[in-house]
Amino acid sequence: MQRSFRHFVKTSPHWAVAIIAIALVSFYWFVWAEERYVSRATVVLESPQVATPEFSLSSIMGSGGGGNTHDLLLLREHLLSVDMLRLIDEQLNFREHYAEHGDIFAKLHNRDAPIEDLHKYYLRRVEIELDEYAGVLNIHVQAYTPEFAHEVATLLLEAGEDHMNEMGHRLADEQVKFLEQQMVRLEERFEETRAKLLEFQNEYGLVSPTATVENINQVVATLEADLARLQAQRSALASFQSAQSSELRQVERNITALRDQIIEQRDRIAQASGDSLNSVSAQYETLELQAQFAQETYSSALAALENTRLEAARQLKQVSVLQSPLFPEYPTEPNRLYNSSVFAIITIFLAFIFSMLMMIVKDHRD
Repeated sequence: MQRSFRHFVKTSPHWAVAIIAIALVSFYWFVWAEERYVSRATVVLESPQVATPEFSLSSIMGSGGGGNTHDLLLLREHLLSVDMLRLIDEQLNFREHYAEHGDIFAKLHNRDAPIEDLHKYYLRRVEIELDEYAGVLNIHVQAYTPEFAHEVATLLLEAGEDHMNEMGHRLADEQVKFLEQQMVRLEERFEETRAKLLEFQNEYGLVSPTATVENINQVVATLEADLARLQAQRSALASFQSAQSSELRQVERNITALRDQIIEQRDRIAQASGDSLNSVSAQYETLELQAQFAQETYSSALAALENTRLEAARQLKQVSVLQSPLFPEYPTEPNRLYNSSVFAIITIFLAFIFSMLMMIVKDHRD
């Protein structure tokens, strides 16, 4: 037996090494490796459905899965970050648990390890997978006691929800704060233009110079129509009456009065110097346009502020738990049979390749 084994080792040392390695690794996985408990949780991010006052293509088509996947990736990166590790270590004493438990290959050897090394170890014990098809995060936490695994998983959910809400609040608060500042400036501008418009109206005693000009134009048009009628009447009278007749002279006086009235009204509208109504109307229209523009800008800012506040409510992210953190009743890690089988298959495959190479080399030598 011993002679046969020595011959086997001498003729096939690589197979002997493979068998010994498989035996040692199997001994580690089945005998030496310490059991670990796994707490599992499944979560999804949801936003409150807030009705918006206006329709858009995005609101008709829906938000889609892209935005939710993006938020889930952000949540995943935060849960696997160094900041999250610091929080877990501060509240649950991550270093102490993994330094006191575990075998020589799986435990945390240095309780005071640098944060970089501790984070690498953390990523070996906390797994967070994104299921893009279902749009959920699957959280797996491995620990050497069921209580600690459950506590870590619960803290991950609570801290993740707080972080996502904080991000949404911060962005929304900055947008609302900016718009509120703009609202103050626009309101002051609107009040200023309105005050100028009222001051202008009080100065000239006119509510609407433009309307006054239109009314005077109507009066002038009426006077010109009357003037044309009287001129026609004068022509008719002159054909059979003398120029000294009382009726003809009365018509002449009426025509002269109408002409003077038309000139007076036209001078009110436009004249070479002084505050004519056309100049006052032009200034009034400029002030009115400025006031109207300030009012429309102010109204648009009010609508934008309200929409931003509604959007701020939509920015809130709620971590909805599809499966609450499991309190494990028995250890499921390590997967002893699987790990041993995979190592054995790989080792045998490598030994077989090495045997083929040795045979090729031997054939070439012969």
